[in-house]
Amino acid sequence: MTDVPRPAVRTGAWREAIVRSVSHPNEHAVVLRLQVPDRIAHLPGQHYVIRLTAPDGYVAQRSYSIASAPSDDLLEFYIERLPHGEVSSFLSDIVDVGDVLDVRGPIGGWFVWDASTPMLGVAGGSGVVPFIAMLRHAREAGRLDLLRLAVSARTENDVPYAAELNSIGALVRLTRAGDGRLTPQDLAPLVPGARDFFVCGAPAFTSAAVSWLQVLGAPTEAIRIESFGPSG
Repeated sequence: MTDVPRPAVRTGAWREAIVRSVSHPNEHAVVLRLQVPDRIAHLPGQHYVIRLTAPDGYVAQRSYSIASAPSDDLLEFYIERLPHGEVSSFLSDIVDVGDVLDVRGPIGGWFVWDASTPMLGVAGGSGVVPFIAMLRHAREAGRLDLLRLAVSARTENDVPYAAELNSIGALVRLTRAGDGRLTPQDLAPLVPGARDFFVCGAPAFTSAAVSWLQVLGAPTEAIRIESFGPSG
C-alpha cells in the first residue's frame, strides 16, 4: 500500500482572486465563486483566509471553508452574514462580480477527507459547508456510499445547500420546524461502520456532538473537530 499524498500541508501565498459569481441563497448568506490563478489544489475540508484592506490601511480577515470540489475551476464559499460582522457584511452586501479579493490558502491538514474511508460528518448550521466539498468530491469519485451526514439547523431556510443534502439522504434536524434537536439517538445508526468522524459548528454544538459520538463508541482519536464563532 502506498501513502496518499497530502497537499493539505501546502499553503499558498496571498493571491488576488477575481469574483466570478455572487448569489444569495437566503437573506442571511452569500455564495461567492472566485477564480484564483495558479492556486494550489485543495482537499475537501480545507479553508481559505479572505483579507479586506480599507483605504486608510485598516485590515480585517476571516477564514471560510471551501464548498467546491477540488476539480472545480473556481473556489466556492458559502458565507453566513453575521450581525455586526465587518467582513461577512462586506462580502454579502458590497462585493460584486469582477471585484478582486486577497485570499490565502488552502489551509488545514487535519479536517480533510479524500473519499477513501467510511466517514460520518456532523454539522451545526453553516458548519455543513466543508462537508459539501466532501460530498461533491465523493460524488465525482463514485464513493457516496462512504459518506454519511447529519445536520442540525434552525429552519430549512438556514440549511446551506439543502437540495444537495436531501439528494443523498442526509439526516437533517430543524430545531424550529418541529423536528427538534439532533440527538444521540439520531446518530446511533450512523456510527457503526464509520472510520473517520468529523464535527463542525459552533463550540457548544461541537462539544455536545463529540460527547455523543464518544458515548456511541467512536474512538476519540478518530474524531476531528472544527469549531467557529464570531470574531472578537
